[in-house]
Amino acid sequence: MACKKFLTFNNGEKMPVIGIGTWQASDEEIESAIDAALEAGYRHIDTAPVYDNEKAIGRVLKRWLDSGKVKREELFIVTKVPPVSNRPHEVEPNIRKSLSDLELEYVDLYLVHTPFTININEDGSFKLDKDGLMEVDVTTDHAAIWVAMEALVEKGLTKSIGISNFSKDQLARLLKNCKIRPANNQIEHHVYLQQRDLVDFCKSENVTVTAYSPLGSKGIAKFNSGAGIVRDLPDLMDIPEVKEVAAAHGKTPAQVLLRWIIDTGVSAIPKSTNPDRLKQNLNVFDFELTAKEVAKLSSLDQNIRICDFAFFHGVERHPEFTFKNQYTN
Repeated sequence: MACKKFLTFNNGEKMPVIGIGTWQASDEEIESAIDAALEAGYRHIDTAPVYDNEKAIGRVLKRWLDSGKVKREELFIVTKVPPVSNRPHEVEPNIRKSLSDLELEYVDLYLVHTPFTININEDGSFKLDKDGLMEVDVTTDHAAIWVAMEALVEKGLTKSIGISNFSKDQLARLLKNCKIRPANNQIEHHVYLQQRDLVDFCKSENVTVTAYSPLGSKGIAKFNSGAGIVRDLPDLMDIPEVKEVAAAHGKTPAQVLLRWIIDTGVSAIPKSTNPDRLKQNLNVFDFELTAKEVAKLSSLDQNIRICDFAFFHGVERHPEFTFKNQYTN
């Protein structure tokens, strides 16, 4: 059963409130996961060039579209401008590369992945300074990038445009310098990092919010260790209050965490490659949290950011980097 609940953008387009996130999955994993997700009823698929899986996703989409099992207008596909390409002249070539890899004529939502820009070498590797830190391009100009994003809508390459990882101030600046308003801000959002001030501002400006890492992200620990970062991360599924609400409804902790996000007017893109968990994550519309339960979960906020970009050591020196991590304290 396809997801029947949507968030409506400021341009009238509709996005399913539950999608599948695809970061940190191999080609083989992602092909089987997207197949299983489409079978389960997912129609909202989130990807990005830096996930290195757009071609694998494209192969699955082509099979489904060619077979007639799904129509293009039933799908909601999201991809992003890479953090290494936050320059006006690089925006259109990047979406065209993504469309080629995804085997699509347009995407439904195209996001600026990060408010900061990282420099790379000609071979695509990250450019490091003499201290081994990532080199950043401090000339990032959001207003100029946005003009290039707006041109993509006019050319029919994307139906909607938005941002990701932008702060309240960064969004406010953009809203003062745009012809087409951002439709969406994709941010880390879960019971331990609620960012209520940012979410409330987005809603007040009719900018929808999508929660990435809505169940936490065990994959981040592996990613961190690859960058030499040792950091204890919370298991959101093991929070006593979450388990208590789950038991009351006969649901899993993950289902409760997702239902809380939906009930607070935000969409979510949980990542899973397990067919059973994919189904469970979508099966969150046959129960409702009470106002008391929503309040209980909303009281859990601890301002713990799981994806703090410490794995990009050096990026904290960018003037548009607004997060706190071990290198900013």
